Amino acid sequence: MELRTLRYFVAVAEELHFGRAAARLYMSQPPLSRAIKQLEAEAGAALFHRSPAGVALTPVGSVLLDEARSLLDRADRMRVRVAAAAGTATLTVGILGDTADPGAARLADVYRRRHPDVDVRIREADLADPTCGLYAGHVDVALTRGPFDETGLAVQVLRADPVGALLRTDDPLACRDALKLSDLADCRWFVFPEGTDPLWQAYWSGGEPRRGPVVRCVAECRQAVRWNGTVGMAPLPHDPGEGLTVVPLLDMAPSDVVAAWRRDDTNPLVHSFVRLAGGAYRR
Repeated sequence: MELRTLRYFVAVAEELHFGRAAARLYMSQPPLSRAIKQLEAEAGAALFHRSPAGVALTPVGSVLLDEARSLLDRADRMRVRVAAAAGTATLTVGILGDTADPGAARLADVYRRRHPDVDVRIREADLADPTCGLYAGHVDVALTRGPFDETGLAVQVLRADPVGALLRTDDPLACRDALKLSDLADCRWFVFPEGTDPLWQAYWSGGEPRRGPVVRCVAECRQAVRWNGTVGMAPLPHDPGEGLTVVPLLDMAPSDVVAAWRRDDTNPLVHSFVRLAGGAYRR
């Protein structure tokens, strides 16, 4: 069994959907299906139950998933140790927004235990660049949020957070159990600087052009609301701080927390980081 085929299998097993797994692997679905069928032939048993309702692991598939994850982890550790021995074990990670995210904290612990010889450098990015400097080559991998222009990048979704309207607690809308974007139509919003990725800007402004103070970081978003009474959006799981509240927005899609890296980057440190991130954020 080739490592590449096992990576294909793990993607399908985690997504439980061939189409989503193919998108995650940046390949078309037919060759992925052929690779899984070949793997089943090598295993001598079906790995997935396929039905109109979806895909589920068979008992044999569950055993292989555990073994495949273990084997791929060992392969990643081997590559990283070789990189460390060669003196090239440095990884620069871009982080957008809230560095106190519990998923990021778990990932830091796991990565440190797994790769103690790797020098990890953190670059905290501002909200004007959701790729955290990937296109400019400032970082090797980013922990960020979508959506943004993914040209030339690989992106793996780690978690989806519902979002809400960030308001002062004394705002008349703050007492509502939930809101719609139309409830905020007449409000001033905080906005990102000119030149910010259009997909990113459009999402965080609710799909409409907005006017208000320009902000570059999470702290400035909160201060714009606190001092000016403007509004904006924020993930629901995060504590906005004293004097502020986040009211759920019923008509906004969740905000995806993602790992992103350059698609042509073969650095084993990056690929090990992404694999460990998937586990750390699933907890």
